[in-house]
Amino acid sequence: MISFFRRFFQSKIGLGLTLLFLVLMGFAFASSDVSNSAMFGGVAGGDRVAVVGDRTISTADLTSNVNSSMQQARQDNPTLSMEGFIAQGGLTDVIQSMISRAAIAEFGDMIGLRVGSALVDSEIRSTPALQNAAGEFDVNAFRASLQQRGLSESAVRDDLALSLMARQLLLPIAYEARMPERVARTYAQLLNETRVGRAAVFPASAFAPAGEPTPAQLQDYYDSNRAQYIRPERRTIRYATFSAENLNDIPPVTDAQVAARYRADAALYRERQQRSFTQLVVPTEAAAQAVIAEVRGGTTLEASAQSKGLAVTQVEDVEQQAFAATASQAVAQAAFAGNDGALVGPVRGSLGWYVLRVDGVTRIAARPLAQAQSEIREKLDTERRTQALGELTEELEEQFARGRTLDEAARDLGIEIQTTRPLLASGQVYGAQEQAPAELGRVLNFAFEVPEGQANLDEAGNGEVFLIYDVATITRSATAPLAEIRDTVIQQWRRDRGMAAAGQAAGRVMQRVEGGASLADAVAQETASLPATQALRISRRQLQELGQVTRATILFFSMAEGTVERVAVQEQNQWFVVALEDIEVPQLAANDQLVEATRTQLSQSLGNEYVEQFVAAVENAVDVERNDAGIDAVRQSLLGANNPALN
Repeated sequence: MISFFRRFFQSKIGLGLTLLFLVLMGFAFASSDVSNSAMFGGVAGGDRVAVVGDRTISTADLTSNVNSSMQQARQDNPTLSMEGFIAQGGLTDVIQSMISRAAIAEFGDMIGLRVGSALVDSEIRSTPALQNAAGEFDVNAFRASLQQRGLSESAVRDDLALSLMARQLLLPIAYEARMPERVARTYAQLLNETRVGRAAVFPASAFAPAGEPTPAQLQDYYDSNRAQYIRPERRTIRYATFSAENLNDIPPVTDAQVAARYRADAALYRERQQRSFTQLVVPTEAAAQAVIAEVRGGTTLEASAQSKGLAVTQVEDVEQQAFAATASQAVAQAAFAGNDGALVGPVRGSLGWYVLRVDGVTRIAARPLAQAQSEIREKLDTERRTQALGELTEELEEQFARGRTLDEAARDLGIEIQTTRPLLASGQVYGAQEQAPAELGRVLNFAFEVPEGQANLDEAGNGEVFLIYDVATITRSATAPLAEIRDTVIQQWRRDRGMAAAGQAAGRVMQRVEGGASLADAVAQETASLPATQALRISRRQLQELGQVTRATILFFSMAEGTVERVAVQEQNQWFVVALEDIEVPQLAANDQLVEATRTQLSQSLGNEYVEQFVAAVENAVDVERNDAGIDAVRQSLLGANNPALN
């Protein structure tokens, strides 16, 4: 329902940047990503990009935070480049969030709020990611986390203190916000609203120029829309797989080695016994004696356990030594001394007092060396190959670290190198619907971090198959040259020119309708071939259920009765002219449950709105100075001096 209200009333609902950074900061350690807290506060010095009160935001702060924010965004969009992130407003969002946070911290200082070291300690110690198996704070895990992310303990503590101060300021503002019942009823009433009117469609294709743009027009359009033509980074990967089957220099297993292993594992080949049991464990010997008495009186062990609110467990095909490891030596000895079907106990074990019924006895005859030697020989051969494979992978890793190439390693192993087509970080083949070979799945992310030509090794499956690979070519993310995408740019130029002309036609039709013409007659006066006008009768509830919300329907439900408006729907390459003729609003009953449901949801949004307005007021209350030259320098540094994209 709230998403419905957001679309139709354009209200500023949600926490925006303020509660977003509050939640992220409060749980930065819990998410095991200490570095992400940097996106809401710098920990390094450098030239200033902004001054908020007595606090400064440096270029190093901004650079670090933008990189961190982009890495977060890449979790949802692996092919996102820095150019694309900045083009989508990422840099602007990050600097604004940093200013907002600094302003809140400055305001907290102004009114006397303080965050003591004990509170910061408590926040760190309560982080699950920094606790050991016993639930105790592990200082070594904390220090390792800091070292891994290149952060100092003092910087992180300062950052957490600012986060806790923001929490003190913001949470009380949103707490128990309550929307008035009359306002909630007004919003709920709108869900029953039905609107009647007509719509005219103006497709861009009906107005798009048929010819090509001049070279100057095309170049100007391309320069103005460079961000649309940024190609993601692509990498070509060379790889080869190998396993123990590729090891041909392993000496064969000798008879003496088979005999030695037979003697070492004599317990496996001697005569032995496996047993199955039904067991019941009770806390006291007296309770165990009572169970035994009931069973000997004719009650089953299962029934006796059930009458006491207990349950038996089954132990299947276990040998004495293995059973002793889970129960105790005394329990195992007694259990293997009883006959098949016998009731054994009570015997004290590791969990309490045991009562067991012997359900089955299986005797396994001894196996002489002649019968076991084939099995032993195969086992020894497998062990040797596994050991040799492990030694080979360790050797390859050392050799790759010293600069050995993929070609050299593949030649020595006698394996063939395969080369992929250009791949995106998502694993998709660039320009196609294909995916990267399955064996690259484990290494694809890392392959987009390593330099070109560096050989690497990784597992390809269950420790039995290994992969050696390198990155053959790297095509960096950049704006595609006009010569390579000329047809695409021309097509989009036509589309945009068509949309502009369609908008002008929609404006002319609006004027005619406002002058007294019907919508159908106003459209008929256009020279372009246009679709017939459409009759509309739509309720808000219908739109909510169907989810068919566009800019045109949003406009239709935000207009005044008897008016006509136009709107562009870019994703459909169309303009719409919408005339609203009538609004029908049936009344809700006094006790309609929809009113209270709407009130609950709007109350949550009201708290968010309070926070958003408070943060805006805080920013106005403290001195905020932005250094646009410094921000632009960070932008150029992030994009790269030689990257023309978005310059």
